[in-house]
Amino acid sequence: MKIKFIGATEGVTGSKHLLITKKGREILLDCGLYQGMGKETDVLNRNLGLNASKVDAVILSHAHIDHSGSLPSLVKEGFKGKIYCTPATFDVCEILLLDSAHIHEGDVHYINKRRKKLGQPLIKPLYSIHDAEKCLQHFKPISFDTEFRLNDELSFKFTENGHIIGSATVNITAKEDDKITRLTFTGDIGRYKDPLLRAPSVFPQADYIICESTYGNRLHEKLEDSESKFLEIVKNTCVLKKGKLIIPAFSLGRTQEVLYILDKLKNKNLLPPIKIFVDSPLSTKATEIVRKHPESFNDELKHYITKDPDPFGFANLTYIENAEESVLLNDLKEPCVIISASGMGDAGRVKHHIKNTITNKRNTILFTGYCAPKTLGAKLISGEKEVHIYGETYPVVAEIQNIMSLSAHADYSEIIQFLSCQDKKEVKEIFLVHGEPDAKESFREKLLAENYKKISIPTKGSIDLV
Repeated sequence: MKIKFIGATEGVTGSKHLLITKKGREILLDCGLYQGMGKETDVLNRNLGLNASKVDAVILSHAHIDHSGSLPSLVKEGFKGKIYCTPATFDVCEILLLDSAHIHEGDVHYINKRRKKLGQPLIKPLYSIHDAEKCLQHFKPISFDTEFRLNDELSFKFTENGHIIGSATVNITAKEDDKITRLTFTGDIGRYKDPLLRAPSVFPQADYIICESTYGNRLHEKLEDSESKFLEIVKNTCVLKKGKLIIPAFSLGRTQEVLYILDKLKNKNLLPPIKIFVDSPLSTKATEIVRKHPESFNDELKHYITKDPDPFGFANLTYIENAEESVLLNDLKEPCVIISASGMGDAGRVKHHIKNTITNKRNTILFTGYCAPKTLGAKLISGEKEVHIYGETYPVVAEIQNIMSLSAHADYSEIIQFLSCQDKKEVKEIFLVHGEPDAKESFREKLLAENYKKISIPTKGSIDLV
């Protein structure tokens, strides 16, 4: 069996790894969009790096767009096989892929208006809503811990890894002639004290591991500190400064974690009496999906909902779907909290909220997770004094804060803990993907210090034999 590394080799987006069996079958692990790569993004996303018609099946680790967002393009280019994922991942993909298509169509419509005025040729979206709907017909949900035989060479099993609802580690067994090879693809690894989800499960012994390394060079703050820091920022912004608190948050996972923290503060009578808005139709739908899958909740949350059945809803909280109501939030003069997608501040309604609040020192923009290097969020966190939003330059006057302890990605100590279920003597090689170069290199040294035999950092398009 061979592995061709196609995406998530240079950074943390565009996850895509192709398995090629001895009989020539091609199995794709993830098929994600590149995000936050500046002008390169569109070019990268228009080249899948493979022949879609030759791919026999896709095994999807989870629904985040940087792992699933190129699936409609794959189908559009000739893929006819099945896309295997967990039931919750399918539920999430139903809304995320359609939303992604809507964004592509909307962006291209806006770009083409400008190109038409300049006499330039018009461009087409990566894919349409019709393409996304067609793609969803290829999905086949497989439950956790269920051995599924793909063909006479390969079988696989999903184990829970605690990153988001439905996220999985993919454990593959390949039997080629008389040789058995065990390959694990970690997907994105979650936290051991996630506010909402169960801790990552142990996974079967592997010979080879494709491992994420997003935070291969960092340790997170303690999760226990996030609630008090959150309250401090809310009070400072909305009570003392009487400003707006803008929270860019991914629709799935981060939005629900933020709401759970606010719900707990509300039940403790600590939350100031201010209006709180979730301004994202996608976040509203994603919250309903999270409510639908309590089997993934950790013990603390399961106990909490026996006393408060809805940890994502409370007095003063309003979910906004209507675009006109979203625009009206810009005219709201009173202090408030606005939670809106996307989490990196680079797209969606939150970008408009940042534009409308960034020049006022009373306001605060609070980031709660990873932002790719070229995104608006990364620029604000790094302390840039001016940023470009929708083609105009804005001075950064608002306060910029971040709470990295809410990240859904394991830090390096947690990844090492995740891998500790393995007999190191039997692990022949670990391939590090889904990380910036410095994170991968740092984590490589840490794993070698843990006495793993061979740690490789594959390059884009490289092929390794396993």
